Amino acid sequence: MKINIAIITGTRAEYGLLKPLISALNKETNVNLQLLVTGMHLSELHGNTIEEIETDGFHITAKVNSHINNDSAIGISTSIAHTIKGFSEIFKTLNTDLIMVLGDRSEIFAVATAATVKGIPIAHIHGGETTEGAYDEAFRHAITKMSHWHLTSTEVYRKRVIQLGEQPNSVFNVGAIGIDSIINLDLMSMSEFENSIDFKLNKKNILITFHPVTLEKNTSEVQFKDLLSALDDLEDATLIFTKPNSDKDGNIIIKLIDDYVSKHKYKSVAFTSLGQLRYLSALQYMDVVVGNSSSGIVEVPLFKKPTINIGDRQKGRLMPASVINCEPNKTAIKEALEKSFSAAFLNSIKNLPNAYGNGTATQQILDIILNQPIPSIKKSFFDLN
Repeated sequence: MKINIAIITGTRAEYGLLKPLISALNKETNVNLQLLVTGMHLSELHGNTIEEIETDGFHITAKVNSHINNDSAIGISTSIAHTIKGFSEIFKTLNTDLIMVLGDRSEIFAVATAATVKGIPIAHIHGGETTEGAYDEAFRHAITKMSHWHLTSTEVYRKRVIQLGEQPNSVFNVGAIGIDSIINLDLMSMSEFENSIDFKLNKKNILITFHPVTLEKNTSEVQFKDLLSALDDLEDATLIFTKPNSDKDGNIIIKLIDDYVSKHKYKSVAFTSLGQLRYLSALQYMDVVVGNSSSGIVEVPLFKKPTINIGDRQKGRLMPASVINCEPNKTAIKEALEKSFSAAFLNSIKNLPNAYGNGTATQQILDIILNQPIPSIKKSFFDLN
């Protein structure tokens, strides 16, 4: 008998991480894959990235509009409410045996809430991590408590999920699923990448992804302006911006990017979404990745390239030695840039071990969900001795 497994995706980055798993489950003869699309994928402001999923040829079982109308606190809360309502209606009609979610975003929290009330077991990827500067921190741990299988990216995070009261035999360290694509994808050559973005690389090439620090008030504009000022002082540099997620105050950063690129077309270009292949291909040719995205901590180190991690958004994550942490001001960012270009620092990260697994997360996840009974929705709290 086939088991009905639903995978939920709400953002371009998350879909890129989940894509190998979606593809693998789609090929399993004893699995009926239900691909449920929501969040930023259905937002015109954020690039209608559902088109990437459709282009990849995956059948979309259902769409739930999160109504991302604005980036205020009430706008995000209203979006969560719409998403809970939408998925409650979807789960009423689908016969789903297991739901698979990744990460910590508000729409995934909404999905987990609807699934919990409906009584559908949840498998959660990338639990146990910490991002002290964002409200994602609370959403992630809340999703953990609503989930029944836990698929973490490091042993440190596995232990933290157990510390949250989850039974050890339900928590598996499989590594970061994003590493799978880096190892298995045929990435673009430099000329192919340049043609794909219609822009030439320079002596220095910098990829920038900066999201709002959602547990701080009104810092997005000041912090991002300082970042732009520090980058603008660089000579012979190409700046490639990817725009932020639909977080609170994200539109402020989008406008600043658009304004900057319109005035500096000779050296900068911006994308709502590069897509998985172009993004990973870009990392080969960048001198440094700048911002506060988790990708700079998990995926970028595999390329032996520096990451400048600005501010507190990712505070608490396991940081490889290639990550340079700095305060969100111009002086600190400039100092971090100088360090990232230095021969001494580049030499120090040449043989950096990978902290987030060996690129077999997809297969490990498949082995768990296909070879073990679907977990009961009832679970006991595990107390540490």
